[in-house]
Amino acid sequence: MDVQLDAVLAQRLATQGLTRPYDTVEDAVRSLLCVQSQDAPLARWSLAMRTGRTHDDDVSAAVDSGRVVRTHVLRPTWHYVHAADLRWLLALTSPKVVSALAARHRQLGLDDAAVVGREHRWLADTLRGGRHLTRRQLTRDDLRGERLGHLVMLAELDGLVCSGPLVGGQHTYALVDEWIPATPDKERDEAVRELVLRFFAGHGPASVAHLVRWTTLTKREVTAAVADLGEALESAEVESQTLVWAAGTRDVGVSAGTRLVPVFDEAHLTYPGSTFPRVPDHPWGDRAHAFSEAGGGLVVSDLRDVGWWKRREDGRTTRVTVGLAPSLGAAARRQVEEQAAALAAYTGRTLELVLQT
Repeated sequence: MDVQLDAVLAQRLATQGLTRPYDTVEDAVRSLLCVQSQDAPLARWSLAMRTGRTHDDDVSAAVDSGRVVRTHVLRPTWHYVHAADLRWLLALTSPKVVSALAARHRQLGLDDAAVVGREHRWLADTLRGGRHLTRRQLTRDDLRGERLGHLVMLAELDGLVCSGPLVGGQHTYALVDEWIPATPDKERDEAVRELVLRFFAGHGPASVAHLVRWTTLTKREVTAAVADLGEALESAEVESQTLVWAAGTRDVGVSAGTRLVPVFDEAHLTYPGSTFPRVPDHPWGDRAHAFSEAGGGLVVSDLRDVGWWKRREDGRTTRVTVGLAPSLGAAARRQVEEQAAALAAYTGRTLELVLQT
């Protein structure tokens, strides 16, 4: 099958809901399976872009209800997941994540099971009875900073705690058994096949290497699952890569437009090495968009990386600073301004737009 790069990029925007929005926040999270939420405010903006929501209250309501939760799963970072998927995803991916963190946990004194068990019992006692507390509220004189963060991360990976309702825009912690309804267990092979199918349905076209990086599964497990899924998946060679997608999802025909894509957005971070091509006069030249740069991302116009943006909230104002390629046309520049205004309105603030030359 002859599939060109632009068709691949357009299909990704469609399957991810950026050009064909989902009806609800829960639908978007369920389709994407896991939505990285290290930068929580912009992660909620990413969900809003996929559902046409115009205010943070609409996305926060899904979190406040417990239908969508934020927790460490899949990789050693936060993700939004649908409540119905939480337990089987943790069972499938947590052991390898915990193993990969062993060296850091030795440095933090969290390699002793008795110590971790004692602290987790304290955490459970503190949250029991429907108490929902922020990380700051859980801080003790002898348990703070990175050590507290990793202790709570272990509790998340173990399925003890996950996010509760937002308080002042901050995520709280809740006991999973009190907050999330019980769901049936899955055998490992079944869980692997479901993860693989839903990844390619929500992120395809993508490569096996993309999925292996995205999750903690091995290449052997992913390859075996792809073979088992058979006609449920389709594939093609694109620029020397084998790309896979869910069968029957290649009908695009939707304008890509211009948008501000957060650096942690699934549409960008999922595809190292095959993301949006950069225009020659990009203001950063060859400098890459680094995942360490929270609070902003890339400007994508007609499937090309044409610039960068950064946001900062100050009181009632959201300052959006943008750097654009000189070749970008007037219509696309107006769309950038519209996107910046939508981001500011989403947070309930007034836009201050700064265009850097």
